[in-house]
Amino acid sequence: MGFPAGTAVPPIQNQPIVKEGTIWMPVPPPLPHCPPGLEYLTQIDQILIHQQIELLEIVTGFETNNKYEIKNTLGQRVYFAAEDNDFFTRNCCGPLRAFTIRITDNLGREVITLQRPFRCSSCCCPCCLQELEVQAPPGTPVGYVVQNWHPCLPKFTIQDEKRMDVLKIIGPCVVCSCCEDINFEVKSVGESATVGRICKQWTGFVKEAFTDADNFGITFPIDLDVKMKAVMIGACFLIDFMFFEHAGDRKQRSGVWQ
Repeated sequence: MGFPAGTAVPPIQNQPIVKEGTIWMPVPPPLPHCPPGLEYLTQIDQILIHQQIELLEIVTGFETNNKYEIKNTLGQRVYFAAEDNDFFTRNCCGPLRAFTIRITDNLGREVITLQRPFRCSSCCCPCCLQELEVQAPPGTPVGYVVQNWHPCLPKFTIQDEKRMDVLKIIGPCVVCSCCEDINFEVKSVGESATVGRICKQWTGFVKEAFTDADNFGITFPIDLDVKMKAVMIGACFLIDFMFFEHAGDRKQRSGVWQ
């Protein structure tokens, strides 16, 4: 069916957007009481995070700012995340470094900001464990990821903006494996029910051995508050830096005591 001359053709809604060869998830309509840019998360219960391989890092051995694609299960990019750090911090502090990660949508807006201060990495110092703040939009905290002391297991608490506990994350005793995925279970506050998962996906021997570019999958309830979904994304990045980001000796941590 055609349209008369001079009549504006109505836009096609919910169509993927192609920019510079990348297929982006369609822009959802604004929603009340939803931070701008988090509307995407209302429509999904699973996301994939792919860290980009940095050739300069492979050739020179110098740590570069990490970059990640955040996609839905259809392979459409939902967000793009980039670390914002200086050369000295990246290469002198290694995986322990403080960082700011800026997450943008397909309109180029910074919709989520992750901030991690420099903290101890070992359970030998339970008074100064890891923590990450999630802001959406930038400057407005919506939640926190707080490491909990445990003698054997990687454990974290997801908190809302009022520092109230919402979810727990529990990882395996040995965070190291070959040829298989590593799962961090997302549980209710009482740890009685599993409600989601953060999965470090095995990417093959060559990529695992010679790069620190990692792939993750995150699952959560479709009706989970979008703010807590954003905090779970932040938790995934914190777990990546703590356990899967190679240090200068190309070794990764295998547990909470290293």
